[in-house]
Amino acid sequence: MTMLASTPLRAALAAAVLAIGANAFASQSGPDPALAARAPAPVRVQDNGAEPSEAKKPARSLNTIAEVFAALEACWMPPAPDQARPGMQITVMLSFKRSGELLGKPRITYETPGATDDERLSYRVAMAQALERCMPLRFTDALGNALAGRPLTLRFIDNRKLKQARTAQ
Repeated sequence: MTMLASTPLRAALAAAVLAIGANAFASQSGPDPALAARAPAPVRVQDNGAEPSEAKKPARSLNTIAEVFAALEACWMPPAPDQARPGMQITVMLSFKRSGELLGKPRITYETPGATDDERLSYRVAMAQALERCMPLRFTDALGNALAGRPLTLRFIDNRKLKQARTAQ
């Protein structure tokens, strides 16, 4: 696992995703109903065999929210199968500046209940690395003005067919 270098963005992302207080991010009863009403955009993880360095930022400016979600999905590289959990879900809330940079720190609002600390940590690191690869996004002026300061909620779901032995718990 690679360590993030100490730049302000990386430090903020690392602090946001590496917080160990799991109860602050997820509860056994499920996500907060107020957050669930915001209908996070699910990002389905596909194992396309690409290496993290192969993920590319979009070549043109993004003009719709759907294009923003697609760009973030393209940057997502799930944890290695030995660190992954089948069906793992992680939801993050974040905001952007008009320029396409992150505004503040991303906040993890949900993680699959029952995941181990190591599994949660590997997905938090993967989330931070995905955001690092994508930032800053290139927005059209209209989209930048529309999104600036507004919270977006992204849900990443690991639906890969993982071939690892799972013991009954």
